Amino acid sequence: MQDLGIKVLIEGVNLQRILLGLWVTARIAFTAVIFSTVLGIFFGILMTRRNPVVRFLCHFYLEALRIIPVLVWLFIFYFGLARNFHINLSGEASAILVFTLWGTAEMGDMVRGAVTSIHKHQYESGHALGLSEVRLYQYIIIPQAVRRLIPGAINLTTRMIKTTSLVVLIGIVEMLKVGQQIIETNFLKSPTAAFWVYGLIFFLYFMLCMPVSHLSRYLERRWQS
Repeated sequence: MQDLGIKVLIEGVNLQRILLGLWVTARIAFTAVIFSTVLGIFFGILMTRRNPVVRFLCHFYLEALRIIPVLVWLFIFYFGLARNFHINLSGEASAILVFTLWGTAEMGDMVRGAVTSIHKHQYESGHALGLSEVRLYQYIIIPQAVRRLIPGAINLTTRMIKTTSLVVLIGIVEMLKVGQQIIETNFLKSPTAAFWVYGLIFFLYFMLCMPVSHLSRYLERRWQS
């Protein structure tokens, strides 16, 4: 039988290495998602403030994170700030920090949109009940805003998972980097190994994102019932 290169996946510890790379990818992505969600809620509420200085600073932060590509931010933090200021910042820590900053900006803008879309009568009712500003957001505004956030938040999560492939360019050995190493090592004896290795990586990315999508649909069905 002709060798199609699929054997490369089960030779030695190649499969184990790819799965370890998947763990690095998931660790970076989901750590950043958790921090982004918490910080994004506070940032989004801050963006609704009417103070012109606060609004300017929030808008500047949001646009800076949106306009400048994530890859450039990775280079700035890992090769620029960490090296020039002698900060002991590993590649993985740099990646988590950059993805958290990016995710906070995107999540914050979605929170701002969700909060401002809630009718002003909700605010007036809360104030009429004697709720403080913190209690008003805790019991009335945020629970309603969360339901409107789910589709956008799930989309942001999957984007962050896929964008973690960029961290290979600052030396992090995640799933894609492991796949490239396996392909390069076996290029001469298995020229078609790239098809199988990248095919497996495609499948693993799909399996990583699919539960997030199912969670979104589950929450939507539960809240609509």
